[in-house]
Amino acid sequence: MPYRNTKVYYDGSHYIAIPPDNFPSGKRKRHRQKQQSITPTPKEKFKSAYTESQQLPKRERKKFLAEQLKGEFATAEQVTEFIEKNIERENTNAMKRRTRLMRKVYLQQWNYFVTFTYDNALHTEETFKRKLYNTLKHLASRKGWKYIGVWERSPEMQRLHFHGIFYIPQMIGELIEVKDYSTKQHKVQTTYQNTHFLKHFGRNDFKVLERQEDIMQSVKYLLKYIGKSNERLIYGGKLPTYFRSDILDEDIACGYGVDDRKLLLFDNFQCIDEGVLMGKVSPEVISKMPKCN
Repeated sequence: MPYRNTKVYYDGSHYIAIPPDNFPSGKRKRHRQKQQSITPTPKEKFKSAYTESQQLPKRERKKFLAEQLKGEFATAEQVTEFIEKNIERENTNAMKRRTRLMRKVYLQQWNYFVTFTYDNALHTEETFKRKLYNTLKHLASRKGWKYIGVWERSPEMQRLHFHGIFYIPQMIGELIEVKDYSTKQHKVQTTYQNTHFLKHFGRNDFKVLERQEDIMQSVKYLLKYIGKSNERLIYGGKLPTYFRSDILDEDIACGYGVDDRKLLLFDNFQCIDEGVLMGKVSPEVISKMPKCN
């Protein structure tokens, strides 16, 4: 057997294997936590200004960054070079986060797209965020919920929302049908709200994800908001990025990626756990395989 204990992920079209010998992992250096200085460093100033600049039109962002950092360097050329280097770093990190997100999405089952809306009759924004986060955390540990979501403010009212894709194996409360008027679509709409969250948090919306296309549209919706506001995604529950399998030589279609260090697998490859044949790849078989990040 040529490849043992190999990481495998799905890219939306094919299964890709990452042989451990082709990607040796060295020991990561532990970074000592630096004492925070009263005066922010140029990198810290850039990070803060970069977040603020996301609200500006694209053509104005670099100008805004240069204005915020001009006192940190001797020349305008040094400012420009510093900004370009750090924008490239931010873009690279964003790409890695998106790649990580999609690999996690493809490896899980999802059944709801959910929105929770801040209600100032029940909470302050601070208590809304804290209590909703704690509730979802407990549901993940006790009921097996999984979710990937993001905080967002509505464009007009700036009211805080939490949007997320969810896997809910066991619902709490009840889903009730509610009809109301959509100011955005200018028509009456039907939504399904959960009685538990309605009582403790306010308005919510549970949409069933029936097809893979529904899931992908929901993920694009989340990515739109993290691109717009530079928000970080919030993960909950057990969300591995890969499953592990031994790979047979006859299940390898060809090499893949830089220097063919990865392996493109046939769509019906055999999943093998420590020498035990688990069956041809499928959601049911993958659920029995060991997972990792």
